Amino acid sequence: MDKEKANKRIEKLKKEIEKYRYSYHVLDEGEISEGALDSLKNELFKLEMEHPDLITPDSPTQRVGGKPLDKFKKVSHSVQMISLFDAFSEQDMRDWEKRITKILEEKKIINSEFLIPKSEFILDYFCELKMDGLAVSLVYRNGIFERGATRGDGKVGEDVTLNLRTIESIPLKLRVPDERELEKAGIGKKQAEILMAAIENGVIEVRGEVIMTLPVFEKLNKQYAEFGRPLLANPRNAAAGSIRQLDPRLSAERKLDFYVYSLVTNIGLERHGQEFGVMKLLGFKALKQNRYARNLDEVIAFHHHWEEKRKSVPFECDGVVVKVDRLSLWPVLGTVGKGPRYMMAYKFAAEQATTTLKDVIWQVGRTGILTPGAILEPVRVGGVTISRATLHNMDEIGRLDLKIGDTLIIERAGDVIPKVVRVLPELRQGNEADVRVPEKCPMCDSSVEKVPGEVAYRCTNKDCFAVNLRKLIYWASKSAVDIEGLGPKIIEQLIKEGLIKDASDFYRLTSGDLKPLERFADKSAVNLIGAIQSRKELELNRLINGLGIHHIGEETSLTLAKKFLSEAGLKKKEKISLRSFYDFFSNQSIEDLKEIEDIGPVVAESIIKWFKDPHNKEFLDKLEQNGVYIKKSESDLINKQKLAGKNFVLTGTMDSLTREEAKARIRELGGSVSSSVSKKTDYVVAGAEPGSKLEKAKELGVKIMGEMEFLELIK
Repeated sequence: MDKEKANKRIEKLKKEIEKYRYSYHVLDEGEISEGALDSLKNELFKLEMEHPDLITPDSPTQRVGGKPLDKFKKVSHSVQMISLFDAFSEQDMRDWEKRITKILEEKKIINSEFLIPKSEFILDYFCELKMDGLAVSLVYRNGIFERGATRGDGKVGEDVTLNLRTIESIPLKLRVPDERELEKAGIGKKQAEILMAAIENGVIEVRGEVIMTLPVFEKLNKQYAEFGRPLLANPRNAAAGSIRQLDPRLSAERKLDFYVYSLVTNIGLERHGQEFGVMKLLGFKALKQNRYARNLDEVIAFHHHWEEKRKSVPFECDGVVVKVDRLSLWPVLGTVGKGPRYMMAYKFAAEQATTTLKDVIWQVGRTGILTPGAILEPVRVGGVTISRATLHNMDEIGRLDLKIGDTLIIERAGDVIPKVVRVLPELRQGNEADVRVPEKCPMCDSSVEKVPGEVAYRCTNKDCFAVNLRKLIYWASKSAVDIEGLGPKIIEQLIKEGLIKDASDFYRLTSGDLKPLERFADKSAVNLIGAIQSRKELELNRLINGLGIHHIGEETSLTLAKKFLSEAGLKKKEKISLRSFYDFFSNQSIEDLKEIEDIGPVVAESIIKWFKDPHNKEFLDKLEQNGVYIKKSESDLINKQKLAGKNFVLTGTMDSLTREEAKARIRELGGSVSSSVSKKTDYVVAGAEPGSKLEKAKELGVKIMGEMEFLELIK
């Protein structure tokens, strides 16, 4: 075939193949068989091999190609890829609507003769099933797919264009809708003109979710099992891992899918729901389950329906994304932190499953306390394979009447260690075994004793390797002294090499000590020593927390720091010696300490015991000799601020700030943070994937706030 005829045939084949791709992926209509479509692709491939100069980037044959990359390039997003705030109940959603309505009233969008009278105003929404995959951005220039990127930190992602090209549901060239289709989709003349201009000679950006469907996930794992390959953990991780393969051919093997959820390019649409009509006409796949909701009651009904029916869709789904449908209100409502006020992720309830308790193992903590952990028959819960669960202590095991071999109900309420909800004793077969506390420490083989007056058991060996390791890990952790880059593996290596025995030894290390060790080069050794030296000047509450005094956590550490700084008769100076700190608390009686708010007799006795131990005095002396001192910080002193006297509990993760940053901000404003929910708790702040604390808050009637409301509070 001559070149001219080949070119005409190639263009016709490309057009037909794209038509069938659109019919199959977008319209869900299979016009021809997969075999017939493969035949057309094969003909196109042969013609392009005969005439390689006729190959274009939008050809279906070019989905998989290119050499494997050494690494991914960084890409700046033109518009930030936002994170969503989470809601976990109907009340959370109603509180959200009240907040955004109040903002619209304050900005005079509602109750204005020029805009919307309050009596006529009802917020309407667009509801989308929240797929559990990988968010990506796709950019098309002059109608051709130019670049695809991951979300990254929202501002900068990774260029994964070659891997995204392998996904059949992503068009390599935008479909050009005709006038009749645009009119049917409710697109006005001016909007259509802007859209057509962007397709022909401009930029169009869409965003969506890359997923691995459950049937594909199960099929791949079956194949991997047959060939003895490691199994994929879950569909979300599989999708994310596939997109981050440096060789596109490996991505192509995974048979990923893509669904759009946002048209970034502004073509003057009035409603978010209209965006889906436009994106489908351009050749993208959208969830057919998505729905417009006239009011919040319809949103809640949609959520409840799909919470019950979520197993009927072929992908992992963990909630509903609810968006204010009027696009004109989005910039008015704006963002707070990293998330928009005009959207909310309305999450489904925690999932449960049954499994078998295979064994109970015991771990040794930094205070020598032995903590039991459940080893389970692996089971999938909420899209994740679970093989372990927390058991807390022997009292919890007794409360559950737990035996090895029992059938259990476990719950994964967020991205936390799953918990055992209850045992199903009616399924016992008679060969179950009681759970017993070990007589010897599982780490050092020393004897184990019950802590007087407590439910805990502990190792009696003060030099137990596990105890010392966890003490040192805790000292360097973010909640204590916060030494950047000094993680558990490095600390374990330092102990084994004989370079450290206690935390004071960190401060006499040199880069020369580190360079011979595994994973250290000149630069990394210098950086770690720099990080350690920078933490010689310590906030007193961090120092106290790092000491690991029994019963003393972050909040009590802060309370003790405030007492010392306000009562020790310190002169106005930056540096405070560790000796003055030791002398002050050594002279306190149990009665003195009990006068401090939230310190009872047990905690007071624990403090007295620690300061009477000569080994601890020696440890503080060594710290001081190695250059460690207390920094006098005004933030340590008691301030009458907006959160004074308010107690917070944090659960789940927030996108806008880390848990440590949230705690620090609460304390700056005079509040306190606890690790568990009680009647004394004023607020529970629930981020993404909250744990059992959320349920406890609901039981006690404690005020629950999401990330958005929390950020508004601490502004």
